[in-house]
Formats: sequence, C-alpha cells, structure tokens
Amino acid sequence: MDNANRDNVGAVLVVGGGIAGIQASLDLANAGFFVYLVEKDPAIGGVMPQLDKTFPTNDCSMCIISPKLVDCANHRNIDILAPAEMMGMSGSAGHFTVKVREHARYIDPAKCTACGVCAQKCPRKVKDEFNLGMGWRKAAFVRYPQAVPLKYAIDKIHCIYFDKCTCRACEKLCPTQAVDLSQTDQDRELEVGAVILAPGFRPFDALEKPEYGYERYPNVLTSLEFERLLSATGPYGGKVKRPSDSAEPKKIAWIQCVGSRDAAIGREYCSSICCMQATKQAMIAREHDQGVSATIFFLDIRAQGKGFDRYYERAREVHGVRYIRSLVSRVTQDPRTANLEITYVNEENRVQAEEFDLVILSVGLVSHPSTRDLAAMCGIATNRWGFADSPPFELVATDQPGIFACGAFQSPKDIPETVSQASAAAAAAFNLLKGARGNKVIAAAYPEERDVSLEEPRIGVFVCHCGHNIASIVDVESLAAYARTLPFVVYADHVTFTCAGDSLANMRKVIEAESLNRIVVAACSPRTHEPLFRENLRQAGLNKYLFRMVNIRDQDAWVHQQVPEKATDKAKDLLKMGVARAALQEPLEEIAFQATRKALVVGGGLAGMTAALAIADSGFQVYLVEKAQELGGMARRLHYNLEGHRMQPYLDNLKHEMAYHPGIQVMTDTRVLDFSGHVGKFRSTVEGPRGRQEIDYGAVVIATGGTEYRPTEYLYGQDPRVLTQLELEGRLEQEPASLPDAPRVVMIQCVGCREPEHLYCSRLCCGAAVKNALKIKELRPQAQIFVLFRDMRTFGFKELFYKRARDLGVHFCRFEVDRKPEVAAAGDGLQVSVLDQNLQTPLSLTADYLVLSAAVRPHPGSQEVAQVFKLPADTDGFFLEAHQKLRPLDFAINGIFLCGLAHGPKYADEAIAQAQGAAARAMGVLAQEQMLVGGTVARVIREKCSRCLTCVRVCPYAAPAVDNGAEAAAVDPAKCLGCGLCTGECPMGAIELMHHRENQLGAEIRAACA
Repeated sequence: MDNANRDNVGAVLVVGGGIAGIQASLDLANAGFFVYLVEKDPAIGGVMPQLDKTFPTNDCSMCIISPKLVDCANHRNIDILAPAEMMGMSGSAGHFTVKVREHARYIDPAKCTACGVCAQKCPRKVKDEFNLGMGWRKAAFVRYPQAVPLKYAIDKIHCIYFDKCTCRACEKLCPTQAVDLSQTDQDRELEVGAVILAPGFRPFDALEKPEYGYERYPNVLTSLEFERLLSATGPYGGKVKRPSDSAEPKKIAWIQCVGSRDAAIGREYCSSICCMQATKQAMIAREHDQGVSATIFFLDIRAQGKGFDRYYERAREVHGVRYIRSLVSRVTQDPRTANLEITYVNEENRVQAEEFDLVILSVGLVSHPSTRDLAAMCGIATNRWGFADSPPFELVATDQPGIFACGAFQSPKDIPETVSQASAAAAAAFNLLKGARGNKVIAAAYPEERDVSLEEPRIGVFVCHCGHNIASIVDVESLAAYARTLPFVVYADHVTFTCAGDSLANMRKVIEAESLNRIVVAACSPRTHEPLFRENLRQAGLNKYLFRMVNIRDQDAWVHQQVPEKATDKAKDLLKMGVARAALQEPLEEIAFQATRKALVVGGGLAGMTAALAIADSGFQVYLVEKAQELGGMARRLHYNLEGHRMQPYLDNLKHEMAYHPGIQVMTDTRVLDFSGHVGKFRSTVEGPRGRQEIDYGAVVIATGGTEYRPTEYLYGQDPRVLTQLELEGRLEQEPASLPDAPRVVMIQCVGCREPEHLYCSRLCCGAAVKNALKIKELRPQAQIFVLFRDMRTFGFKELFYKRARDLGVHFCRFEVDRKPEVAAAGDGLQVSVLDQNLQTPLSLTADYLVLSAAVRPHPGSQEVAQVFKLPADTDGFFLEAHQKLRPLDFAINGIFLCGLAHGPKYADEAIAQAQGAAARAMGVLAQEQMLVGGTVARVIREKCSRCLTCVRVCPYAAPAVDNGAEAAAVDPAKCLGCGLCTGECPMGAIELMHHRENQLGAEIRAACA
C-alpha cells in the first residue's frame, strides 16, 4: 500500500437521506466502511414515505422502504445525522474534512421514547409539511409515523416558547425529561475519504403555471398531494375526498407535463416519472372507488421502464383509464359547485369542454433548493437547472475526484434507476478507499441467545395494517382478538406498520416483558420482510428461526378486495395455521465458513467488463466468462451516443484495462457448464479453448447482454435500402460519403416491441432515432427526415435533443398501432404510406433509406445461463430481479446479481452505472471473510437411510453424499439450499428439511382442516 492509500479514511459522507442516500449508505456499511448519513429533515426517507404505492407492482411504498429505513437505523456503521446539513469541506479525494451542522431538535434523542406526549399536550397547531399542508401537526412533532430516527423534534419557528417565552408544556409533561429547550445547533468536523451527494429533488411549484388554477381552486391538487390523499396515513386516512367539500370525487382528471417539457418557463426537460405516476394514481383511485372515472391528458405516454408498458395497457384495458392526447391550456372553476372545467382539443381537432370533480397536476421534478449551495461548496459543476453534470458515460461521477452524485440530483429518474446508481456511487467510493476499508468500522454485537428448549411455547402475534393494504379489507382488530384465543398465544396486537422502527422496538420490549419465545407476524410477503423480522428476533435474544410470517396481504387482502368479511375469515384461518406451526418451530444453528473472496462475471459486454473492473479495482479477483471470441458485446456496434460522446474509444480503453489487469482472468469463447454451492462459496465448471476447469467464487454477476431484433417486416432483408438503427449508425460512421447530398430518410419506431407478443418498450429506440437524425443533419443539412412514432420517449434530458431535432427540421409523424405504416419498393425509392394522427391526413413518403428502430431482445445465450444458474426470467425473456423497485440488481438467490441488457433495455451509460451498482452488491458479499450457512437445510435420519443414492441423484446442488463405508448418506449444510427435493424423493422418508419438518407441516395442515 502506498503512502497516499495509507492516509485514506475508511469513512464516507452521504448527503441526503432519501432512497438514494439510504441505498448508498447500506452498500458501503455492509462492505466495511463507516458512513455518516446527513439529512436536512428530522427523519430520513425523502419523498418515498409520502407515496401511497409504487408502479408497476402497486406495492405499498412505506412497506417496501421500511426494511431499508430500519436497516439504516440499526446498522452499527451508519451514523444518521438528522436534522443536519453540510456547511463546508476541505481536503482532497481519500481524505476530506467536512463541517456538518447538527440542528437542535430541542428534544434529547437519547431520552426520547417517541411516546408522543409532547405533541399531544402542545397547544400550537401548524400545517403539516409531510401532508403538503392538507393536515395539521403540532409544534412538537415527528415527520411521519414510521420515521427514522423515531425521535420527536420541536419546530422553533412555531413554538410558543420561542415566540413568547411562555408555555413549556412539553417540557413539564415529558415523562422522560427529554425536552431541552436550551439546545443549540452543534458543528462537527468529520474526517471522510469520499462524499456522495444524494440531496434528491423537489416537486415543481405549480403556482408557476397559474392557468391551471392551483391554490385558486381548492380542487386542483398536485400529484404528490394526491399521493397523500390515497395514503392510509394521509389527511383523510386513505379516503379520497375533495378539499372543497369533502365529497368523494367521481370524475378525476390528470394533466401531464406541468413544469416539464415547457420551454415557456425554461424547463424543457422531461421529468421521466410523471406519466407512470398518473397511471398508477388513476388505477389506485379506481381501486378505492370503482365508480371513479379517470382521465389522463398527455402528450406522449412515457412508459420506458421495465414492465411499464404492460402496466399502462392494464390501466387502459382492465381499469378503464381514459387517455386523451392533448395539451390542456387552462382550467376554470364553476363557482357554484367548485367543479372544474377543462377545455382541450381532441384528436379530431375539435375543441371540447369537460367538467371534473378533481384535477391533478402531474408536476415535474426540479433540483432540490439546497443543491446549488451544496455544489458550490463541493466545487462540482451543475447544469442550468441545478442537476449534477456527469462526465461521458459516468453517471455517478462529478468533475471533482472523490465526490460522487446519484439519484435525482444527477437527473430526474425513477426509483429503480435511483437505487442502481446509488449502489454505483457506493462502488466508486469503495474503489477509491479500498485500502482503508475496515479501519473505521464498529464490530457487530448481539445479546446472548436465550435457551428456550425447555420452555413451553409462548407465542406473540403481531397483525399489520400494512397502511391501507390490509386494514381496508381485513378487520385487523377482530383478527388480533381471534389470535388471543389460539393455543400458546399469550400476546396479540395490531399496528399500522409492523416493519416500522418503533414497531420493531416495541416488539423487542414485548418479547422481554412477556417472555415470548416465538413470534408470528401477519402482514405482507416474507419474500421482502422475513429477514427484517428475523434480525429483530436476534436483537431481542431469540433464535431467528423461532419466527413465522403469515402473508395476509398477497394471499388474502389483495385477492379478496370485494369480499372483506370472507377475507377476514380467511385471514383467521391463515393465522391459525401459522400459530400452529410456530408452536413446533425450533432454534436452528448456523455454521461459520471461510468465504471465497472471488467473483464470477458472466458476459463480456459493456456491462460485464464494467462490473469486472469495478470488482477487481477494489481488490478482489475476478473470472470473466464470455461466450463469444471477442469482448464488447452489442456496444461494439455503437459509435456515438445522443449526447455526442464517442463509444469506441471508451470501449477500447475498457478492453485494454481488462487485458492488463492482474486481478481479472478473461476467458473468451467459454461457457459455464454447471453451478453449485451457496452465497460466499459457489463452484462452476467452465469450458473453453483450453478445455474444462473448475472455478470457485463467492458472488456472481450476470451480464449476458442483449441483441438487436432482426425484423421480418417492412421489407427488411429483402431490400438493401431498409436498415436498422444500428446498421445506419455503422454506415454513418464508416461510409458517410455514401449519403446523397439531400437524402430522404424515413424512420419507423417500435419495430418488434409494444405489440401483444412483445409488450414492452425498448427504451433506447426513440433516442437512437433522434441521435441518427441529428447525425444525418450534421452531415447533410438538406436531408429530409421523417420519424414515424407512436410515443416519443426521450425522457430526462434526452428531451432537449428531441427538441433540437425538431428545430433542425426533422419531421415527427405519429401513427396508431392499428394503422401501421405500409412500405412498398419503388423504382426511385421506397414508398412509405402512413396516416398522420396529428394532422388526420394520409402521407405518402418517398425514401432513399427506410430505418427501423428495432427492439432490444435478450441475448439468446441468456436461456442457457438461466438454466445453469436456475434463474427466473420475465415474460419477455429478460432476467427477473428480486424486487423491481428496491432490489433491481439482485436475484432472489443470495449472492447472484444482474446488470445491463440482461436486465432489460437501457442506454450505454445506464448499463455502465447498473454494472457498477451490481459490482457494489457483489462486493458486499466479497468483503466478508466469514459467512454463515445452515438453518433451513436437509438432515438425514441415519437409522432410516438405506443408502439408495436417490438423494444424491436428485439434488441439483450436490449436497448429499454417501461415502465409502458410511452407514448413511450425509448432507453438506454449506451446499444445501433447502429446496426439499431430497426430502420429497427419499423412498424411506429418511430425510427431513429443518424448519419444514413433517410435524410442523402437519400441524399447519391440521389447523387448516379443523
């Protein structure tokens, strides 16, 4: 290690406590760095806790972010500083000194128990910012019910004591004497090696669009305000009511692009999320009330994310959401009824007027007000709207070494991109500080595990409202009361969010007070929340396998919304089954093993090479396996991006680094033949030019890439003048002189996608068309270019290039899917006929070149990889991540991650950032010298075993073995993944799967049948 690395500090400052800051903090802390998480508000979470649900899964937003909030709060290597802000910095990459000001809460967090007495007794009411002024809070308050840290604060501006030196009710009545009105702001100097900026965004101020009547008309709301109306913790408890009269609205309209795509107010960019947010809100509004008529006024539907087009089509076809393509010019109010009239021009160019009960303005995303000062403090460049400038192809980098940016501070984006790029920023910091990893961390500590082997079962049941998700259907109070009648249940209660920090802390207290030795939680999915509750049992001194989760959301409330009484009865049955099984659950032991601190990357394209380099640059050995004979993948066919940056020099540099990196073993023309093991200790056989070899590794990144669809329509393959966008790009780069002086070019979008058999958007095709149109205009200014499209999806700052193309004379003509263009070969060119939907006029275009924006398809080799690694794929053949919003880089199998086109269509810079993020996730595994296995594993009952070898033959992980001379088979707990195949196949019934033993399953079945 050189002197510079020795001076590096193994701590990172993360500025901003939204989902980006949270994800970056967790990745870094799990990889061996200490993190200071600085948040201006009194609690972390950002905007996500204000959302009701998230698209396209309609998961409760609070439910899916709660585990991450709690992980942050409980992580020994994350210090949450809130409310606080960064005030200055000095130093350089590897060793910064940062000045942070912690603002006074006027309540001592160490003494505050969040009992709420201060808020109850406070006489001063003020408008609640969390509910966007639609509700009230006290001057003593907590930001939201599940806040982390769950500590009250006093609003000095509104507090009577600070205004008039009287009152002090909170101080007098606080049972723990936590109120300290003498507190002052405190400055701290922190030594850190890197800084990650994730200050988030603010919704556009709708007052800047006065024509829509915001704040003049009470029934005009912003999209975020409507989120609060939908939320169970909102001002009306999840009931959608009109602010003017509290009536339930029956006709609701959404107006898109308010504060986005608007040159008149200087905000030309697209905010990326608004179309899908409106679609989600319309669907949820109709779920709340089937009588609601939902109408969305839009310019282009930008459903460019994974699964978004299917979601949009479901909104139209299943939920009856009406979409009207029109730019609304104004909203007026009927003073007698407070109803709102929207005047618009329909697609037949007729002026229409329609009345609505409620109008929602889909406001855009603007940079957080604090970002300009923050950027100046850090010396980083921003664009004219205050978003961070990024170097070419490096979305999370800034122009200052050691300072990284992620989330909406980089550009407007949805949650999955935010999470992926937060992990990418963590990887960049890890790489910078690899030599200092571990020099600031605090070791783990759990209380001694209680021996419950001689105790009778004492079960505690916690029923979760899941906000509105469960409690609006299932009678949770009745369910908790029923639980108290079940055998061995000594405690039962119901809470709004069981996964919230205060609920978990209360659970630990109840475990101690009631001497509970088993816990049942009736809530949402164990797939997302079981690890959180198991960890809570460890903190309470119980073995984590003494926990049982009953899914009364996915398996009950969500599927029986129309029959709440029957849903409640079913919930009781499910709970009875869970309690019966929990009574027989036993503590299980996990075994420590030495992890293999090497990684395997499958795929040598842009994403695969990026991931391999990120991991290897952080000090871990990497095997990179590529099926083709050459690295580069689909990126070899890219020459420039929409922003004008050159791809091939960047790619050549990557290849050079790969070739000479001592930590990377590149294996081209090689396939992975098999796969076994578990996180931290995998093994595969690979076959290449040198024959077969076995490799051991602890984590794997799947980056198998994608390919361009080979069209079968529009004369492609029959006429040499018909090209794909990639083929055109190659010709413009390599044979620019072949273009005529004034070429006639027609481009057709959505070829091979957004159709019933391939109902997804390829995300990058609209940008590719604009990019190549601009390139042609650069080479041949007199060119005539027509782009035939369904929706132009130039999201984010890509909208600026769409505008530039229009300004340069590129014609954009819209068509409908049932009136596709028709192409015929002619003597002097191709003849393209299309009905221009905007003009309602048929066009006949003559083209020298017809360019097809062909879809991105999964790489054919992905199927083979999926079979080897037993990985799931979505309907379109792209790999299926563990959770679409908050685990976009993870598979459900621990230790396996994905990135790039294998995950879904995306731009090159997005693939690079996602690869860096996947590397960060893998490095969280590789950073651990020891890991644990066991628990839910198969065990052989020796006296029943006949040594028939059935278990050896059926196990896909080679866990069972029968050694020479052994009396019975034995299962290696390090290899067993607990799939249960051997248990089911054993003819002698000699194998049982721990945690799923026959008596436990039998008790559950008997309870169901009773």
